[in-house]
Amino acid sequence: LKLFEKRMSVHTRKNEHIEIALEGKSQFSAKTTGFEQYEFLHFASSEVLAEEINLELSFLSKRISSPFLISSMTGGTEEALRINSVLAEAAEELKIPIGVGSQRAMLENPERSESFEIVREKAPSVPVLANIGAAEFVKMNSNAIEQIMKPLNADALFVHLNLPQEMIQREGKADFKGLLEAIEKYKRNFHQPLIIKEVGFGISKIAAETLLSAGADGIDVAGAGGTSWSKIEYIRSGKEAGGEFAEWGLPTAFCIRTVKELKNKFDFILIGSGGITDAFAYAKALALGADIVASARTVLLEAKKNGVEGVIKMLLKWNDVLKKIMALTNSPTLKEFNTEKLILKRELY
Repeated sequence: LKLFEKRMSVHTRKNEHIEIALEGKSQFSAKTTGFEQYEFLHFASSEVLAEEINLELSFLSKRISSPFLISSMTGGTEEALRINSVLAEAAEELKIPIGVGSQRAMLENPERSESFEIVREKAPSVPVLANIGAAEFVKMNSNAIEQIMKPLNADALFVHLNLPQEMIQREGKADFKGLLEAIEKYKRNFHQPLIIKEVGFGISKIAAETLLSAGADGIDVAGAGGTSWSKIEYIRSGKEAGGEFAEWGLPTAFCIRTVKELKNKFDFILIGSGGITDAFAYAKALALGADIVASARTVLLEAKKNGVEGVIKMLLKWNDVLKKIMALTNSPTLKEFNTEKLILKRELY
């Protein structure tokens, strides 16, 4: 009975997360991503043609069409099955990577594995990233990790950090003790890359350095400015969107810019996410130093509203705008599209 209640609790929580995440109340209000502080430097004499720009690159040993990842969202419920099916079809059509939501639900209730496995079924040729929370990861043995990786034929593992959320969540586990040791252990036993991601509170340069020193292959900064998972848990607990940690976190632009500085010391994948709601945020994240940009809520909203075709149309439009921005800043390649193409707005006046 207790096992059944636990499984139902996870199922209910995942559905509540989806519903609340789609509401405007779950977004940061006092804090922004920081992207609005930057302007692109217009290059009036550019000879770069937008239609000739190639956005293709290699990611997790596979060729993808553009530097965009459909970020980890959900799993473990009937609604998640429908959502993940739509997102995976779009990812396969666009030839871009996709991450699944936390697979804790899959470990606790194998009967709900279909909502995760559908991602690989619908997206057979693109990079797929498995996902588990740090609180579970530190306690998992190799068999448990294999249990979440194998069904997806996963190209990498996301381990997500969400300490503020765990502290607020009534079912939370705010205990990441042993994380660095667990990273080192994973690297000894598995060949798939390990990427550490936040969920909207941001990863600082000093925190990223500890993770990379332990062996992490990538950092997804997932900064503040988009969805606040603190607010989601406050709402779940009946406190509306108010609480001491409702606006907790480091802005996305700051995280990308500072974590990028570690490229001088480590060879790693830098993913920029957190409040990526339009093509200009996508472009600014790349120019600030992200290798790949990821978005969750905005893509989810489009998937719910307009299905596979809506997601495809939206992301193709984003890439079209990105190419035009690159042309207008005299950036013929992604490598040449860097911080030199940005200026702080305060310096313009």
